[in-house]
Amino acid sequence: MAMRFKAGGARKAQMCSICLTTHANGGVSLMAAAKAGESRRRGNTVGTYICSDLACSLYARKEKTPALGRQFKGDFDVESRTATLRDNIDAFVGRVLS
Repeated sequence: MAMRFKAGGARKAQMCSICLTTHANGGVSLMAAAKAGESRRRGNTVGTYICSDLACSLYARKEKTPALGRQFKGDFDVESRTATLRDNIDAFVGRVLS
């Protein structure tokens, strides 16, 4: 699956839909992927907001912290955060494949 994003998005705080980390000033981008099958041939895409630096796994494991944002589920343990991350990625891929 290839994804694309438009640089220079909104300059306000946004939350990543994958790792649930908030970032200020463009730290989250709308990423889009072409749908599979017939929908792809019709030019349909699906999108989700993802950390612009693609470091969701590092944020989930608390190996990296956002410069001015925060982690929404910071009080949960690493296993819970990584499970949420996997669930959110699976849901997005499911939307691409449906």
